[in-house]
Amino acid sequence: MRVNMNKTNIFANAKLYVWKETFAIIKSKKTNMQAFANIVDKNEITCIVQEKYCNKEYMIAIEPGWKIVTFDMALPFGLVGFLAKISSALAKEKISIFVISSFSTDHILIKQDKLKKALLVLKELGFRIKNGTGRI
Repeated sequence: MRVNMNKTNIFANAKLYVWKETFAIIKSKKTNMQAFANIVDKNEITCIVQEKYCNKEYMIAIEPGWKIVTFDMALPFGLVGFLAKISSALAKEKISIFVISSFSTDHILIKQDKLKKALLVLKELGFRIKNGTGRI
């Protein structure tokens, strides 16, 4: 079943939270067992890991200083346009994001220095911000 974003305000009173930890996005030679996510494709390994768990021995490149924002809601597979609407609103404010989807929800990583502005944009869309709770 496809859920139409135009007919439903899925953002109204939806919750999100910001993880208290600061993360790095790493191009790595090897996966990291302490990572929030390891993405292995045919070209590279990307690890999203708390900065304190960065393994310099396997690191090829690093982008530090990211906060994870988790949408604290189960998103149906048929939902169309959820991330498009969020990324479009953030792009208008010149805020770039790094997106990770899990089975039930989405997460976006935002540079720490843009977080405050990004949260204002997300509030304007209707999200309520909860205190960070760390790992799900």
